[in-house]
Amino acid sequence: MWRMMALAAILTGIATVPARATGTPPVAYVLMDADTGTVLAEHEAHKRWPPASMAKMMTVLIAIERVHEHQLKLDEPVRTSAWASRIGGSQVYLAEGESFPLGEMLKAVMIASANDAAVAVAEHIAGSTAAFVDLMNERAKALGLTDTTYQSVHGLPPGKGQTADLTSAHDLAVLGREVMKYPEVMQWAGTASAGFRNDTLQMANTNHLVRTFSGATGLKTGYYREAGFSVTATATRNDLNLIAVILGLPTKNECFGEAARILNEGFASYRVVAPAHRGTAVGQIPVAGANGETVQAVALDDLRLLVKRGDDKGIAVEARIPRLLQAPVHEHQPVGDVVIRRGDQELGRVGVVADRDVAATGWLSWLWNRSLSPATTP
Repeated sequence: MWRMMALAAILTGIATVPARATGTPPVAYVLMDADTGTVLAEHEAHKRWPPASMAKMMTVLIAIERVHEHQLKLDEPVRTSAWASRIGGSQVYLAEGESFPLGEMLKAVMIASANDAAVAVAEHIAGSTAAFVDLMNERAKALGLTDTTYQSVHGLPPGKGQTADLTSAHDLAVLGREVMKYPEVMQWAGTASAGFRNDTLQMANTNHLVRTFSGATGLKTGYYREAGFSVTATATRNDLNLIAVILGLPTKNECFGEAARILNEGFASYRVVAPAHRGTAVGQIPVAGANGETVQAVALDDLRLLVKRGDDKGIAVEARIPRLLQAPVHEHQPVGDVVIRRGDQELGRVGVVADRDVAATGWLSWLWNRSLSPATTP
């Protein structure tokens, strides 16, 4: 399947982002193409490290998956328990017994990193935070997050006798890709500020990049003293969707600066050849025997090739569709394909189909209809 493709023949291997001129290096980082999961740059990608509030990405993912599976609704009320109201840290100051729609709670988690809302959502879904943590670890296993173990629904530092949540830059990038599938979550993650509780409380997005970085779309920050400042940052420019994960920097400014630097390096080093998108026309074909009618040749899927700048010479795109079709034409009838190639080497292909029915006219119509009629005995 050529949808969302990246070829090793085009990429020249996993890179290391050029060294920083000054400042403290991150504990670990990953730069990933969000569409294919191709790692473009990394350092200590599988080093286990506390995600802090980035653990909430899994909390939100589990909730939004259940919404899309019709097990939950974004407008259903979520009640705040006494425990949720006392959780502390970043919050929207939920009172015991107070209820808000699930969508509002999830928005508070993504924008304000609200611990109280995260706990309320977890209890609403699983009955207790402990049961919800089990769901988080099950989902992590299903996603192949082998560096990840959750102990909490919010990522707060462990108390005495407790164990910290642990993950890695690689696992956070994979988790980020999964979260990006849900437009509602990305809308919240990309919102600079929003009101809560009838706009009596203004939530500012903890991810400063959504206000300062061109093309930023999200996603989630994390911090406590022992873990340092971390971010899972997503951004889009010219069909290229990137995820950068930065772990363990001593200051917020260094964390966001490093994320911006690595994202900029990715956009400068790679580009996407995307000649076809699912459901969009790649050409128009006249139909003979149909009084001048035409059909659109529509791509069956996305055709996308990630290439490193400088290694993309000689890449060509061909729309292999006929100059003329003969009526009748049926909707979804195959009419050709779009191909990406370099010389004689085919790098990608997607089929194209007619977008509608076109009936034959005149004597062709009579012949066609006669061929479809049941045989009769004279």
